[in-house]
Amino acid sequence: MKITNVEGIILRLPVRQPVADGTQDDLLIRIETDEGITGYGEVDTAPEVGKAVVDAAMSHGTCYGLREILVGKDPFDIEQIWELMYRKTNYYGRLGVVMHAMSGVDMALWDIVGKAVGKPVHKLLGGSYCSDVRAYASLLMPDDAQEVREAVHRYVAEGFTAVKLGYGPLGNDVRRDVELAAAAKEAAGRDVEVMIDIGHGYSLKEAMQAAREFEDIGIFWMEEPLPPEDIEGYRQLCGSTSLRIAAGEQDAGRWTFRRLIWEAGLDVLQPDISRVGGLTEAKRIAYMAHEANRLCVPHAFRTGVLVAACLHLIAAIPNSAFLEFSVTESALRRDLLTTPFKVVKGRVAVPVQPGLGIEINPETVKAYSVRSAI
Repeated sequence: MKITNVEGIILRLPVRQPVADGTQDDLLIRIETDEGITGYGEVDTAPEVGKAVVDAAMSHGTCYGLREILVGKDPFDIEQIWELMYRKTNYYGRLGVVMHAMSGVDMALWDIVGKAVGKPVHKLLGGSYCSDVRAYASLLMPDDAQEVREAVHRYVAEGFTAVKLGYGPLGNDVRRDVELAAAAKEAAGRDVEVMIDIGHGYSLKEAMQAAREFEDIGIFWMEEPLPPEDIEGYRQLCGSTSLRIAAGEQDAGRWTFRRLIWEAGLDVLQPDISRVGGLTEAKRIAYMAHEANRLCVPHAFRTGVLVAACLHLIAAIPNSAFLEFSVTESALRRDLLTTPFKVVKGRVAVPVQPGLGIEINPETVKAYSVRSAI
């Protein structure tokens, strides 16, 4: 089997808001082969920029676009292709948007291989630790405490046993953040976990203050209170509290996560499979975290393509606890798959169909695809 084409497809809703909602646009990766098997992945980045990484013509030996690297290769050579992509983009890549684009390609390759051998991806990754995964409802933090209570009540009533609220007003006033977190935990009750995502809005002292308050409230974890580059700040924060500190969605590559584990001392690692380097790199990171007795809970705030990849990764590793499940309303997330994922009694089933176990809705792709603006 040989790869015949690699395509980046930009999808975009006609109306978008300047909020932290990653389901307003998407970069869908489609890889075709000479045996008629097609694989899909997705990329969480600026879609036009990620597509340019796929489409770029070779400039010199370490400055290739991804399509030129992949066409003619055997998709079964996933790890070899990963290293080839990394080396041949070294001049302008290594981390950042090139790694993001590599992530979608890697995801699509696993989809192809699974379809070719008739196995779900988690079996190829080496595990079936679970057949379904506990999901947490992931939503933007409302501005008002009463709205927070109503939102939490809604998702608990739908069967979720964990809720994460993030961004929105958070990160500007610790006292206000504590009030909102307390309202969320009050509404959730003892048996429902609550996570708070600050969106890297705190100084170190503010993060330490919030950690003390959140610990007293009973928050399960505080996510990304500090900028992702502040390794020393995270080291001091993690050493000062028994509250779980989570981070990693902004980062790419196992080298960064090595520092987050061994230098920063994070409790929960959150690689985003559509940014970190794909399933290949995410599994390396997950086992690195496992060796350090840390949780690995992948970040997922895109469409069902990324949710599928997360489910397969979680099923194949021993150290995950949750699936992030975005409940923000989005036509892209709702309609991109012919059969969207459903939460049943707070859990989502791991796909058992070959590959990622998903089918892309061509009508949705047609409705929302746009030409690159660059």
